[in-house]
Amino acid sequence: MKRDPFGTYIETTTLGETVRAFVPPALPPEPPLAFTAGSQRALDRAMLSLGRLDGAATTMPDVDLLLYAFVRKEAVLSSQIEGTQSTLDELLAYENAAVPGAPGDDVREVSRYVDAMNHGLERMVGGFPLSTRLLREMHGILLADGRGGQKQPGEFRRSQNWIGGTRPGNAAFVPPPPTHLDACLTNLEQYLHEPATPVVKAALAHVQFETIHPFLDGNGRIGRLLITLMLCHDNVLHKPLLYPSLYFKQHRQQYYAELNAVRAEGGYERWIDFFAEAIRHSAEVAIETGRRITQAFHEDRTQLRAVPRIAGSLLMIQEALQAKPVATVATLREATGLTTPTVNSLLRELESRGIIKESTGRARDRVYVYRRYLEALAAEEEAPVNVAEASGGWKSSDEPEATV
Repeated sequence: MKRDPFGTYIETTTLGETVRAFVPPALPPEPPLAFTAGSQRALDRAMLSLGRLDGAATTMPDVDLLLYAFVRKEAVLSSQIEGTQSTLDELLAYENAAVPGAPGDDVREVSRYVDAMNHGLERMVGGFPLSTRLLREMHGILLADGRGGQKQPGEFRRSQNWIGGTRPGNAAFVPPPPTHLDACLTNLEQYLHEPATPVVKAALAHVQFETIHPFLDGNGRIGRLLITLMLCHDNVLHKPLLYPSLYFKQHRQQYYAELNAVRAEGGYERWIDFFAEAIRHSAEVAIETGRRITQAFHEDRTQLRAVPRIAGSLLMIQEALQAKPVATVATLREATGLTTPTVNSLLRELESRGIIKESTGRARDRVYVYRRYLEALAAEEEAPVNVAEASGGWKSSDEPEATV
């Protein structure tokens, strides 16, 4: 539905140029959303897939191992949308303090994304409300140092920003002036606690947050974090096993186009259709990825149990690699209590069986990755999800960043 007129434009001056800054209308939308039968089916499918994902998690004995990987996968993908080049392998290596080499700014930023997400989830579990204050806390962690340290981490902006373009006058979009942020964010915070269909509420909150663009940097990443936080807050998911940034990255042009359609004409329904499909697909992908990983764990355990004499020690190494799939001899020695010669011997055995691989090619300071685990984790980035197979569950045997 096209809503005309939509929102309010305020003339403001920044960097010597007068521009028209857009102030979005309050949520929920007026007139109320008008869903077609097809739109309602899309929402129902999204909620059904989320239910399957949450149900699969409750039957999974190793769910925390998957949570460790899925949170980091979302961090990498969301950051890649914003232009960072860090990979999941690099993030896992960086988080392993024993892996030598100085990390780049990109991988540090992705690691802070993980910290920000974990902080938000832990605060909510402790009873802290989902609020703009919590988003500021997470933003402070996300931009704690490095390139974001000069962008007022943890604070809402006090100056005008814009999206796209080299200056305010040729910007693709100018968010609300700082003087209107309080009213916009107060309404957004109130809406976070409104009774509504969770997928619809998450969709509207995400587009509203991105339109307000309340920070000088990091708006896309915090806005995508908000999606998973809301689904957990509304008890749709008990574990944040969803990584919707994969879909947004794979459909980046449409993602931006649908966000812009809301700003241009109030095209909420079209945006929600796109968002519902993103959530449905993301949930099915997560189910399938979990199935592949647990199958790989089971097959590897079965293979290792049959190895004469050293099966128990091999299983100890595999268990340590399930928890941290990028490791060194030193970290595995610490995790298992085995001696250095024993760990080296066991790693050679695992490598000969194709379960792990050494990633540096060096004679010293070698780094080992749980190959089958990481391949299972990344498989859906190269191949479409098999929805029919994914629905069976698990079985254990940003937009361009604002500039000022």
